[in-house]
Amino acid sequence: MLPKSLFLVVVLVTGIAVGAKTDIGDTPDGSRSNFVHLIPLLSEPLPGKEPDQIHPDADPVLPFSTKATCGACHSYDKISAGWHFNATDPNVNPGRIGQAWIYADPTSATQIPLSYRHWPGTFRPEQIGLTPMAFLQTFGRQMPGGAIGEMVDKSDNPEESLRSDVTGKLEINCLACHNGSPGEDMGGASGYSINVIRGNYRWAATSSCEFAYVTGSITGLANEYDFRAPYVSADLKIKPPVVAYRKGAFGHNDWVDFDIRREPPKQRCYFCHSNIDVKDDKTEKWFRDEDVHLAAGLICADCHRNGLDHNITRGYASEPNYSTNPLAANASCEGCHLGTKGKKPDAGRFTAPTPKHAGIPTVHFDKLTCTACHSGPWPAKETIRTKTARAHALGIAGANKSGDVLPHLLYPVFARGQDGKIGIFKLFWPAYWATIADGNVTPLAMETVESATSRVITRTALSKTGSWPDLKDEDIVKILTLLGSKVDAGAKPVYITGGKLYSLDEGGKLMSADSNMAAPYMWPIAHDIRPAAQSLGVRNCQDCHTTNSPFLFGLVSIDSPLKNLTGREMVAFEDLPRFYTKAFAFSFVFRPWLKVVAILSSLVILGVLVLYALKALGFVAKVVVGDE
Repeated sequence: MLPKSLFLVVVLVTGIAVGAKTDIGDTPDGSRSNFVHLIPLLSEPLPGKEPDQIHPDADPVLPFSTKATCGACHSYDKISAGWHFNATDPNVNPGRIGQAWIYADPTSATQIPLSYRHWPGTFRPEQIGLTPMAFLQTFGRQMPGGAIGEMVDKSDNPEESLRSDVTGKLEINCLACHNGSPGEDMGGASGYSINVIRGNYRWAATSSCEFAYVTGSITGLANEYDFRAPYVSADLKIKPPVVAYRKGAFGHNDWVDFDIRREPPKQRCYFCHSNIDVKDDKTEKWFRDEDVHLAAGLICADCHRNGLDHNITRGYASEPNYSTNPLAANASCEGCHLGTKGKKPDAGRFTAPTPKHAGIPTVHFDKLTCTACHSGPWPAKETIRTKTARAHALGIAGANKSGDVLPHLLYPVFARGQDGKIGIFKLFWPAYWATIADGNVTPLAMETVESATSRVITRTALSKTGSWPDLKDEDIVKILTLLGSKVDAGAKPVYITGGKLYSLDEGGKLMSADSNMAAPYMWPIAHDIRPAAQSLGVRNCQDCHTTNSPFLFGLVSIDSPLKNLTGREMVAFEDLPRFYTKAFAFSFVFRPWLKVVAILSSLVILGVLVLYALKALGFVAKVVVGDE
């Protein structure tokens, strides 16, 4: 418990009345200045008890709880309903398809999209056998906590529920976004991500802040371990998590000064939302420019805004149809640059210029998204591979830096989106082992898959870079045969990869077929935005409308452990008829001639009109003279 005198100070400073929590931090007075967060660190409370203040000379030194520390002034429950934390809530509208979590495993030739949101094309983590704790250990490295991180004690697995007492919950890490200190350690060797991977959920937020250091791991500790009374097992020589706070971090009354920013710095966003292109199996961030908005001085939070509810705007045109965020309409490209056609003019936010689009037929704005012309890399003859923070653990110590590591993401892909318009997308081709019964495809649990693939995909078949294994048709036959004895009666094992579904016929021969379940998983992108001078169509129509235009006829590669698969043209993803599109593009070859002919014809017609006008003028003059 807090000492009585100190608790009274906290009451006076934060406005928390004894017996009635008022969340003083959630009722701002309108000042745009930064509030000084000189506050006590509070530990995770015992059930039914008040949280204890953390003192640097205590034994043991405990990690602080963000729910207790930040929740003393802010409504933790209201914040936890925000977009970054509500994926597990079935009542939340999932909105437009976004980047899924991608489970990638070269040893089983697998890359499969997972999500707790109901996005078409994704699977629930439990469908491949990922429990909440297993999901966290795989993907929690770049999650800001909350959601599934606070559900580990509600797992269907009794062992996990019991184990959650040792690991603690992965509470919302407010510092992951709002810490303005350059010392915020999200991906370092002892930072947030590493502690999440180790299962040190209770210690993760503490390990990320600039004045704390966490060593040790809960791995191997008995379920009876109590972090308030730690011990070291003499038999296993296990070192449990230990917290060390920086000397001098604690000031008067052992309070700590946090550099909290209301608007998260862009570097905080980058940890989970970075992208890097892969060329010749190598990556180099210096080869690409920063988003034009960031280069102009904006930060991510200028467009992606939210209130206390953390219902952050995602910034696409149809978002206002369901979002309760009042800024959803203004946060899109159109909302900022064109305005929302309300009672008062609201275009030009953050000095955004109003585009003229001179000479561009208006049909383009009905058929294309803004990002189709203004976002991502300039289209090329063939898609390129890219890596993202969430898919490839960018920024985390020890992550595989090879450009060839799974999953293999491709872009730019121009495709028709959920809104019916053609936009720019990233995609990857799912590869996973499943069963088919009554036409329904269901992925197999990874434990079942690995029991079969480990007997066929040998260590020598694996790539040193983390890419696809050397998989042949006969290997698929062997694995499907092994899986046949492990699936339920009436179900048939299949392998989905490269846009096709592979199965065995009655004679045990491998056959393939097209399947909707093998379609690539795509999600629209908006960044990086190029300046208007680098947008598609800025030079002429031939930026898109030629018979070899990458925008229409570029090749979308098909990625699979099976080799020599032919890619697909962009028009197939744009849902355009190839012959008509080709013929229409071919017409642009003659359009310059047509313009010349039209201009010359107009000059001839003008000359004829002038000639007859002069003759008419002469006739009128004669009539007038004759009358006189």
